[in-house]
Amino acid sequence: MINWLLLFVPLSIVLEYFAPAHYLLVFISAALAILPLAGWLGRATEQLAAHLGESVGGLLNATFGNATELIIGIAALQAGLYDVVKASIAGSIIGNILLVMGCAMLAGGLRHSEQHFNAIGARSQSTLLTLAAIALIIPAANKIATEGKMNLGSHYLSVSIAVLLLVVYALFLIYSLVTHKKEFSSEELESIEENAASWSVGKGLLVLCLSTVMVAWVSEILIGTIEPSTQALGLNNIFVGVFVVAILGNAAEHATAISAALKNRMDLSLSIAIGSSVQVALFVAPTLVLASLFIGPTAMDLAFRPGLVLAVLLAVLITSEVADDGRSDWFKGVQLLAVYISLGLAFLFLSGAPAG
Repeated sequence: MINWLLLFVPLSIVLEYFAPAHYLLVFISAALAILPLAGWLGRATEQLAAHLGESVGGLLNATFGNATELIIGIAALQAGLYDVVKASIAGSIIGNILLVMGCAMLAGGLRHSEQHFNAIGARSQSTLLTLAAIALIIPAANKIATEGKMNLGSHYLSVSIAVLLLVVYALFLIYSLVTHKKEFSSEELESIEENAASWSVGKGLLVLCLSTVMVAWVSEILIGTIEPSTQALGLNNIFVGVFVVAILGNAAEHATAISAALKNRMDLSLSIAIGSSVQVALFVAPTLVLASLFIGPTAMDLAFRPGLVLAVLLAVLITSEVADDGRSDWFKGVQLLAVYISLGLAFLFLSGAPAG
């Protein structure tokens, strides 16, 4: 645990109130503060899931597994930073299936020559990601066809697709946790869940609530400094959303997935990496679209910039190839990381130029 980074939580609050003009310093402090908070949030969720059983645990993970991304997204919505929201959504999807899964396969493959996982469950989740990529292409194509004008039809299209994705995600929970749960289970994961609970339910709920409140507070501080900080660094909001905010939001998943791979538990590692991307695409993204109707300056659509849509599509395509045969090694991890770095360089060189 990187608990010493919790020192940045009070430091961020002090800087926000007593040195708000130092935007870059506040941004860095808040970014470092979110890392341990996300870790405690993830740990509390795992403990409660172990106590409450597989079905309730799955629902709990759906709600809180990506709480950091959701809270950061809501804070950005309130500030009207829709580019950052969309970029962080795309970045979370890309980061989980390329960076997290790539690091996990590389680390696990260096320790174990070949590792195996449940190919059926991995394929099912990869198919859901393909569905999500298609859902992003449709509003983007509609926006291009209408020459970038956000008309009433485009608004209804985004809201309708958001509702559809939430329904599909709810049905996937039923499919994976009730009707076809054997296809998604593994002996390793079951034994981990049985021995995972070391906290009481009360302690788990207390840590969960405190972590959520602190993440919300620090996220609001972070979002408030994004625009001036990116200008000072010569970057654009798209790059920061895809490769900074998204990585911070997925800090808990990064550590857990790599640790599981090192222990030769690839079912757990992939369920974290791919499953988190599925949650972001089918739960977090549509939830933020619907939330923007009530808390944003204006309604947010699902018409992502073409560059973001292409990046998600390419990430999903290579993930489908990698997850198809139920085995992994270090070179597969290298391939995923190569795609992630290539996308990172592309967005980095767009800094200071119109993104998309």
